[in-house]
Amino acid sequence: MSKRTLDSPEAIRFLVDSFYDKVRADDLIGPVFTDVARVDWAQHLPKMYAFWENIILGNNAYQGHPFRPHLIVNQQHTLTLDHFERWLQLFTATLAEHFEGKNAELVRQRATQIALVWNNKLEYINNDSDMG
Repeated sequence: MSKRTLDSPEAIRFLVDSFYDKVRADDLIGPVFTDVARVDWAQHLPKMYAFWENIILGNNAYQGHPFRPHLIVNQQHTLTLDHFERWLQLFTATLAEHFEGKNAELVRQRATQIALVWNNKLEYINNDSDMG
């Protein structure tokens, strides 16, 4: 199967759907999505399409605060570096399997930044709350 370029809403939907298929099947982060966050996939997936369209296509499709839901989940189930590393591993594997080109590399870099920054924020919050 030839790889696609990541340059249309259809390609982004394929990326997001393929990625979350891996997430749901994953033994580490799958339960966080299904059991802790109780993700409503019919609502979640369109938000993720818009989020990545905004990053890749610059179309301002996404309106929201992407970190906030992770903060809420973290209050119920501490999110650790292992969670973010697995998320990133699944995301980059999905990109590598299906996509090539400039946008695929851009998205890989952005996903890496997001995972690092959000892990650092939550690590700070989790360690700070231990001080209290």
